[in-house]
Amino acid sequence: MQKKQYLCKSLARYAMDRNRKIYKVTLWGGAVNVLLLAFKFVAGIMGHSAAMVADAVHSLSDFVTDIIVLAFVHISGKPKDKSHDYGHGKYETLAMTVIGFMLLAVALGIVYGGLMKILAWSRGELLPAPGMLALLAALLSIVLKEGVFHYTIVKAKELESQALEANAWHHRSDALSSIGTAIGIGGAIFLGQRWTVLDPLASVIVGLFIAKVSIDLLRGGLGDLMEQSLPDEVEQEILQLAGSVKGVEEPHDLRTRRIGNHYAIELHILMDGNLPLCEAHDRASEVEERLRKRYGEETHVVVQVEPIFQPT
Repeated sequence: MQKKQYLCKSLARYAMDRNRKIYKVTLWGGAVNVLLLAFKFVAGIMGHSAAMVADAVHSLSDFVTDIIVLAFVHISGKPKDKSHDYGHGKYETLAMTVIGFMLLAVALGIVYGGLMKILAWSRGELLPAPGMLALLAALLSIVLKEGVFHYTIVKAKELESQALEANAWHHRSDALSSIGTAIGIGGAIFLGQRWTVLDPLASVIVGLFIAKVSIDLLRGGLGDLMEQSLPDEVEQEILQLAGSVKGVEEPHDLRTRRIGNHYAIELHILMDGNLPLCEAHDRASEVEERLRKRYGEETHVVVQVEPIFQPT
């Protein structure tokens, strides 16, 4: 009992420490987003750049994303309770899914706006050439957002956080969109009036890229919410680990899923039916310990023992 209580307290301390680190990373990213958000809107409006305004809207979605991550990670870090036997980890997956939908909405808006500009240009309407301030904002965004991406993705892998990883890729998508924005703005500035269409064209390309990122996030998030099984290579490793315990035979009926940042594993194993109950229990417990050692102490593991009787 004391060992179990100690384990529960240790897990609670780990969850609190993990959440504090996630908050810290997210707040740093949020601070960068606020600065870029203001600068991009000013540069886009004053510099007459549709691509930069689109980039500013993307940064706005980044800022809202940071708020969502902070809120959902706080909820997902809560311990198990009477109404949540498996904990609150799914809230983190839900955060990733919400971010995916937000990105998709932003992408569609950017593509639509860019296409309307291109259509107007094709009808002979003159598009205003963007200014150097817009180009400067795009270059600054590339440097800052790429730096924030690398910082966030390292921490996401270290903390095994789905929401933080989704947010990292959101930062990367903003950096890459700024590259397309810089190319479009630069072309529109330096190639002359007839090439001002490059600005809205860049915004369309940026929007399509963001849509691709959002679809990838939605595929992963919705898959986990719909109880999608873990990858085949992970399931094979689970069966191998279970079968490596002395006296355990033919691990089978494996069922897996992801709960937030940890796994849920259920499987059946065969053992000699003549073994004493205590020994069979100890071997089943060893299977659980090996799986938790490999995939984390918060891994939910259920092992069901089935007897086999050797012929006499």
